[in-house]
Amino acid sequence: MRRLKCKVCGGKAVISLRAYNIALCANDFVSFLENRVFKTIKKYRLIDDNDKLIIAVSGGKDSLSLWYILNKLGFNADGMYIDLGIEGYSALSLEKVKKMSDILKRPVYIFHLNNALGKDIEAISKKIKRTTCSACGMIKRYIMNRVCLDKNYNVIITGHNLDDETSALMGNLLYWKEEYLWKKGMVLNEEEGHLSKKIKPLFLCSEREMAAYAVLCGIDYIYDECPFSIGAKSLIYKEILNRIEDNSPGTKLQFLKGYLKFASQTKVEKNHKEMNYCINCGYPTRSDKCNFCRIMDKYGIKGNIVFEEYRNTDEVSG
Repeated sequence: MRRLKCKVCGGKAVISLRAYNIALCANDFVSFLENRVFKTIKKYRLIDDNDKLIIAVSGGKDSLSLWYILNKLGFNADGMYIDLGIEGYSALSLEKVKKMSDILKRPVYIFHLNNALGKDIEAISKKIKRTTCSACGMIKRYIMNRVCLDKNYNVIITGHNLDDETSALMGNLLYWKEEYLWKKGMVLNEEEGHLSKKIKPLFLCSEREMAAYAVLCGIDYIYDECPFSIGAKSLIYKEILNRIEDNSPGTKLQFLKGYLKFASQTKVEKNHKEMNYCINCGYPTRSDKCNFCRIMDKYGIKGNIVFEEYRNTDEVSG
């Protein structure tokens, strides 16, 4: 079997990137991926000089690797972790997050769902009569914006990768969910100065590439998927797209880039209804109560939103 050579240095390649028609050694692949993240940030103007950054980390390869890359590139980002109280999963995930916090010497703000609302995600989803994934998404969106409002961050960063975005795009297209189609970009701008901007610097990086990066850089992450994601439609879409990608390398990139081009040329009518503030928590909303408080009140779930700050004992840089 012919040994693959690195396109850059001629050494032994450790990964073949068929979408780019190149093979790279460990060092050149790490540089290649970090450079792509940097170029993505600059090309799409994801981060401004005065932005205060916080990244939502889950303990998985994507968010931990991105946190590592951002700080390596000089984009000083702090972390936030949402502890959903999933037995045998959340505690291990938090352990990985704290380890990266120690390495980077950056603080991480931790929200413990059980402590705040007296219930874990499974109990809450049953109480409010939603699927676990639906309840999780609603809570995470609220908490991510709340930590920004409470701790004065203006940009939320997530580790969504190419596979995440293309599978979501496929699902929205199949069911023609127009209200979500126009939100599947690399950046969701802040809303009238109220809600923080959300960015996805790994938008063009595949799941396989991120796994390789994490292994090569020695990043300790949780390998298992969330136990509640088993059977999710997104996993089916990912499998279908992987089959297409195997037969036609570069399909995912072209699918997403084609969407970005189309979306940029399509005028979408925005909701110009006046923004108010939730009478319960002060969160920006277009009604008297935000969606989170409305649902919590409806089902009698009471609590207090508090963030635990974890940081390395050494001085935090930046």
